[in-house]
Formats: sequence, structure tokens, C-alpha cells
Amino acid sequence: MRYYLESDGKVFLIKTDGSLDLPERDEIPFEFDEIAPLATSEPVMFCVPHLSRHPREWMGKDELASHAQATRLLREAIHSTMHRVVVEGICVDGGKILLVKGSRGLTEGRWSFPGGFLRFGEGPQEGVLREMREELRVEGHIESFLDVRSRLGETSKLHWIMLFYRISLPDALNPDPDEIADARYFPLQEAASLVSDGLMRQVVLDVARGASSQFGT
Repeated sequence: MRYYLESDGKVFLIKTDGSLDLPERDEIPFEFDEIAPLATSEPVMFCVPHLSRHPREWMGKDELASHAQATRLLREAIHSTMHRVVVEGICVDGGKILLVKGSRGLTEGRWSFPGGFLRFGEGPQEGVLREMREELRVEGHIESFLDVRSRLGETSKLHWIMLFYRISLPDALNPDPDEIADARYFPLQEAASLVSDGLMRQVVLDVARGASSQFGT
């Protein structure tokens, strides 16, 4: 097991045979908290070090990502720690909520909200409207920002940041079969039982309960 220890973008490393690598436990000279395993080809644990000062002498993760001496495992670990940001559209009409079933990728065969990865350089509002055009071939309108939530993927082991927007889709849906196998409005309780992602299920239940003014129907 190797350990990825990061503080304010600085990473603790060891140098062996001219390479920069992640340490094993007995090579770490301070206390730390284990957070979660990373999505790497070999076992690596993400940790938060206990330090009395900012580690100025440690190298920054941005420079390490392309450093000539960085090992493959170190590069994998840095890539794994980068947050994945997705935007999701919540469209409620007549007490029903829109779900889509993906035809490929992470949502293939699974019901979820329309949405997807935020592109590099793109704003979240731009992103959610782009996803509506790409997936459903319809121009949407943002009504309000609902919430931001995060989770660690049980299978992917990645850190997901999810931005939820209340949207309206005034025109008829025309799902792109390359992305979406089906798109339908479901009663809220039924929708909660259909989505496989626990965080999305909680959002549907919040809508159903009207737990806050953000999610009022």
C-alpha cells in the first residue's frame, strides 16, 4: 500500500532511484488521517497529514502531473484526486419528474437525471443547457439553482461534485439515441425507486417532500 498525502495542493513524496514516488507507511514521518482509497492500478490511500505549518518544500500536484521524474503510480494518483464535476437538470411537470435512461457510458441502462460532465472552461449554467440540447435535443430554460452535493463513488472511487438546476423544457423531447435510450416523466415516488444513484434518489425525495423552498413543486 502506498499513501498519497496532500496539503493545500502540496504532495509528500519520496525519491528513489531518481524517481519521485508515493511513500509506504514506514516512510511517513508524521501523523495523518486516512480518507479513502484512490482509483489507481495499485492500492493507494488518500490521506490528510497532521502538520504544524504549510509544507512549502513539498512539490505542487499541478507541476507533478507532468514532471519527468514522477512515477506512473504518482501520475495516476494525482489524476484520481481531481474532482469530477457534473451538472444535472431537475425538470418537474404536473407532479412528475423527468428521468432519462442512458444508452452508453456510466448511465447505460440506468435511470438518472439529464445532465453530464462539465466541460473544461464551461460555466455550469452553460453546461446544463448544453446537456439538454445534446441528450434531449430541446432548448431548456434555467429556473433556479437548487443545490450542490458531493460523494465518493463506491465503484469508481472518484470524488463527484454534482450541481443541480431546476429547469423547464417547453418543447417536446426528442432524445438522441446515441446518448439516451428513453426519457420519461415519472411520479416522484416512483422516480425515487427507479434511480440507482443514492444521492439522486435523495434529491427526488427532497422534491417529493418539499423539504425546503429550494425544492418546492
